[in-house]
Amino acid sequence: MTIPSSSPSVAAAEALGFDPAIHRKLLAGLESGLLRDLHIVLAARSEKVFLEHYAEGRDEEWGRPIGQIAFDAGTLHDLRSVTKSIVSLLYGIALDTGLVPPPDAPLFALFPEYADLAADPAREKITIGHALTMTLGMEWDENRPYCDPQNSEIAMENAPDRYRFILERPIIADPGSRWIYSGGSVALVGAIIERGCGKSLPDFAREALFAPLGIERFHWSAGGDGVASAASGLRLAAPDLLKIGQLLLRKGLWNGERIASEGWINASLTATISTHGRLWFTGDAPAPAFAAPKSWYGGFGNGGQRLWLMPEADIAAVIYAGKYNAQDAWVTPTRVWREIILANFLNA
Repeated sequence: MTIPSSSPSVAAAEALGFDPAIHRKLLAGLESGLLRDLHIVLAARSEKVFLEHYAEGRDEEWGRPIGQIAFDAGTLHDLRSVTKSIVSLLYGIALDTGLVPPPDAPLFALFPEYADLAADPAREKITIGHALTMTLGMEWDENRPYCDPQNSEIAMENAPDRYRFILERPIIADPGSRWIYSGGSVALVGAIIERGCGKSLPDFAREALFAPLGIERFHWSAGGDGVASAASGLRLAAPDLLKIGQLLLRKGLWNGERIASEGWINASLTATISTHGRLWFTGDAPAPAFAAPKSWYGGFGNGGQRLWLMPEADIAAVIYAGKYNAQDAWVTPTRVWREIILANFLNA
């Protein structure tokens, strides 16, 4: 599979079932001010790119300003919480090869150094699956800005022991009964992967996922303790994130080789509580090519980072933006997905 870095032609978009003016419509949205702080758009159908746009703008690396960037196909960009969805895939790959216990395994048994916490009867029922679905039932607050030290993810990063900080949170709901957005949940999954495979999370990702996909460059930000952030630290170029999306659409196959099991991917993308799967968001959206709305799946990240998938249309789309910590950061990527990509998909 190859992903070109040059803009696809009008004829190519039309051949893939899209309005040939789709790129012009994207530019019109930018010029009108309806699409703000957009850095990159890269979208493909049936592994062929039909929309590609690289802009220039101010950017950050895990909250640290890095100035004005001219983005291109080789630019590493924060995924922020899209990282969580990649970690879900990595757990599935580790599970397929017997390196980690299954989702129904007790969580605290994998952290024996916290025997005092494990002795709490309220925590006995918590499983790995609850971490994968953010249904631990533990107190966690990421509604505060990420510059606020009381934001739970920031507090975790500043804690002397990140795992004790997570595991000792007060129980406020029965495990599995309530979805609470939690970078702490994913930090636990990352630790389970590392303990199972005997490698750091970035090293396992390189070996088990990135190398088979031909992804040679990435960066994974780590906290002061040297632990790579499973919740938000990964940086990838847009074409490489698109490859991961296409791997999901192919149910784990890449160039005829099995990288992840179809069973894991199907389970990950199945909503278990509300609109949430195993560290993936789920929903449906209309497209003119279909008589009824079709299911989509997505990895979402702070600032407007998105990996969108619509399997029935065989569409994968990557959107990078720079509206970090803004309440309306969701607006631009949602408009690009629904009003530019799906609204101009005319012929299935």
